[in-house]
Amino acid sequence: MQKNDIFEGEVVDLTHEGLGVVKSDNFPFFVENAMPGEWLRLRVTKIGKTFGFARVEEFLSKSDKRVESTNMDYLRTGIADLAHLTYDEQLKFKKHQVETVLSKAGVSVHVADVFPAEEVTGYRNKAQIPVRSLNGELTTGFFRKHSHQLLPIENFYIQNPEIDEIILDLRNLLRESGLTAYDERTNKGLVRNIVVRRAHKTGEIMIVLVLSKAVKIDFSQVIMRFPGIKSIQYSIKTDRGNAIFGKAFEVIYGQNFITDELLGKKFQISAQSFYQVNSTQAERLYQTAYDFADLKPTDTIVDAYSGIGTVGLCVADRVAQVYGMEVVAAAVENAKENAALNGFSNVHYEVGTAEEVMPRWQAQGVRPDVIFVDPPRKGLDESFVKTAAQMSARAIVYISCNPATFARDAVRFEEAGYQLERVQPVDLFPQTHHVELVGKFINNEKVSN
Repeated sequence: MQKNDIFEGEVVDLTHEGLGVVKSDNFPFFVENAMPGEWLRLRVTKIGKTFGFARVEEFLSKSDKRVESTNMDYLRTGIADLAHLTYDEQLKFKKHQVETVLSKAGVSVHVADVFPAEEVTGYRNKAQIPVRSLNGELTTGFFRKHSHQLLPIENFYIQNPEIDEIILDLRNLLRESGLTAYDERTNKGLVRNIVVRRAHKTGEIMIVLVLSKAVKIDFSQVIMRFPGIKSIQYSIKTDRGNAIFGKAFEVIYGQNFITDELLGKKFQISAQSFYQVNSTQAERLYQTAYDFADLKPTDTIVDAYSGIGTVGLCVADRVAQVYGMEVVAAAVENAKENAALNGFSNVHYEVGTAEEVMPRWQAQGVRPDVIFVDPPRKGLDESFVKTAAQMSARAIVYISCNPATFARDAVRFEEAGYQLERVQPVDLFPQTHHVELVGKFINNEKVSN
C-alpha cells in the first residue's frame, strides 16, 4: 500500500479515540467517520510501519446506528468526534473502552453500564476558542485535529448556546475595533484566544481575552446584551508556549471570579480554576464517589488533588474532618475561600504534593477513613500510590478522566494492598470519546480483619 492507493474493506472496530479500524492484509488503517459493520471504499492518506490512515471515498454500506445529520467539522476538529454515532452506541463504546483497558492491564472487575447524560448537546460551561486570521479577517473557530489549521465554526454543538452567542458578539466587536488576530508563525498579532465560562446554576459569566498586550476595548454593548456577565479580564501572553493563559491577569469589568453551585454548595471560580465543564454530570460523578465511600459522620477524609475544594467541600457537612492538598497555591487559597463561603470550619488545605503532605499529617496523628483522588489525565505517580496506601484508609475512591492511566494505577494499588471492588463510568462528555469513571479500592487488611 502507498499513499493515495484505493482499497475496500469493512470497519471491524473503533479505536479509543473513535476512529474506525479497517484492515487490508491484516494491516490496520484508522478512518474518521467510520462505524463497525460499514463497508467502505477508502483512499490511503498516510502509511506508517505498523498502521496507516485512510479517508472515506464512498460508503458501500452504512450502519443503522449512524447519525446522518452530523456536521463533519465536529469530527475533523475533535469537538464532537463521536457525533456520527447514536447516543446508545456512544455509551456502549465507552463501556467497552473501560473494559478493554482494565482487561489488558490484568485487572478483573465488573464494569457497570455508563451513567448517561441528561443533556447530550449544549452542556459545556466553558469554552477556549482560538482566534486567527482567515482570508485577512479575524476569525474564531477550532483547529483541525493534529494541526493548527483553523476551521471557522459558529455553533459549537456541545457548548452552552449562550456561550456561542457571546463568542460571536466578541468576534464581531474585535473586528469592528480593528484588532489583529495572533499569527503563530511570526508571534505577532494581538488577540490569541477567547475564554468564556458560564456558571450552570447561577448563569454568571466570565470572559477572558488572551492578548499580547492590553488595549482599550468598549465592552458596553456586550454587557448590555448579556446581563449575566460578572467578570471581564485580560490575560497577557507574549511567549509562544501552548498554555492558554499568560502569567498576568487584569480585571477590565466586575470581579475576578464567578460563583456557581454544586450539590448545594457555593463555589467561587477564577479564570484558572479547574471546574468540571459538565455541571449536571459532575454532580452525578461526585455523588457516585460519595456513595462508593459509604461516608459516616465520624469519618476523616483526605481530598488529594483538591483544586478549589469541590470534592471535599461537597461533603464537609457529612463528615467530621476534611483535609486537602494541592500543588497550585492559588487553588488552595480559592479552596479556603470556598470553605469560608459555605461556613465550614472542619476543613484544612495545604499547598504541596501528597507525597510531601500526607506523611506529615500521618505523623501529626491524622488517620483518614477515606481518601479521594481526582488526578489529571496522566494519573497518579507511583510514589503517591505507596504514600496513600501507607495511610491505611478503609477505602480509596478514585475519580478518573483517563481509563488507561486508571487501569495502570489499579495494578499499583492492588500491589500496595488495595483491591478494586467497583467501577462506574459516567458520561461527562457526550458526543466525544472521553469518559470519566469512579473506582473504589478497599483495604485488604481491614476487610480480612
